Amino acid sequence: MNNIRSTVLGCGSYLPEKALSNAELATMVDTSDEWIVQRTGIENRHVAAEGEFTSDLAFEASKKALASAGIEASDLDAIIVATSTPDLTFPATAVILQEKLGLKSGFAFDVQAVCSGFVFALSTADAYIRSGMVNRVLVVGAETFSRILDWEDRTTCVLFGDGAGAVVLEGVEGTGSVSDRGVLTSHLRSDGAHKEKLYVDGGPSATQTTGHLRMEGREVFKHAVGMITDVITDAYAATGLSSDDLDWFIPHQANKRIIDASAKKLGIATEKVVTTVNQHGNTSAASIPLAIDAAVRDGRVKKGDLIMLEAMGGGFTWGSVLLRW
Repeated sequence: MNNIRSTVLGCGSYLPEKALSNAELATMVDTSDEWIVQRTGIENRHVAAEGEFTSDLAFEASKKALASAGIEASDLDAIIVATSTPDLTFPATAVILQEKLGLKSGFAFDVQAVCSGFVFALSTADAYIRSGMVNRVLVVGAETFSRILDWEDRTTCVLFGDGAGAVVLEGVEGTGSVSDRGVLTSHLRSDGAHKEKLYVDGGPSATQTTGHLRMEGREVFKHAVGMITDVITDAYAATGLSSDDLDWFIPHQANKRIIDASAKKLGIATEKVVTTVNQHGNTSAASIPLAIDAAVRDGRVKKGDLIMLEAMGGGFTWGSVLLRW
């Protein structure tokens, strides 16, 4: 029986140097620090510099992940980048990252599932590894959402930031039990009926422009908690595990109220929840790997810990990954 598990060898992250506080935003748009913190929990976000692209952020995070894993780029079989803000319409940002890393072999491609992108990319990499097609995959979530924001729309521009996070996965023979290290199960969903609740009003085919992010905030919030708990419940059903078994819950960092409500509904203790949204806002596909790296670097996440990842994004898309570190 094939019991290959996709284990995490290392991780890394990168935030642009320029930080934009709530107080600074209040000088640009009609808002306040109190208003933003009360509704979202966000205190700060980072903005890519002029001439700094998504692939640059991905490159910095990837270098750290490779160093953490103790391998070279030449040891990789594939690169998967989750992003909704690619450098160019094509080629894929993953291919640009491949060139920056000096990798001449293997293959690279992008995954576009908005804020769920990293979960989708991680699940895709796991499928490739378990099939035996590849052994080592660099999975990156990287975004420059500052480039698609309407900076006069206070309902959206206060929420998002730029950043990148990465992990290196390697196939390792397991026992087939939930005590194995690596990805134990993943569950993905989408429903295009909700596309107008969170979208960008531009694109190459429709408008020949980049467009700006548009969101019906209340509608997104209304659906988020139910959709998130749906895929987590499925993960428990597939493994026989429960919220009590978790060491850490690392959700998409969109809004602290959504994170808190989801954890409460699932019965996940507050002390098990990793929250970084206050530091960098919603970085879309980058938010989960940024949070992972923060929790690894400060010593919270340790080898053998059971971790639940989950996200929901425009489309709607949503998904979960249950893994043992």
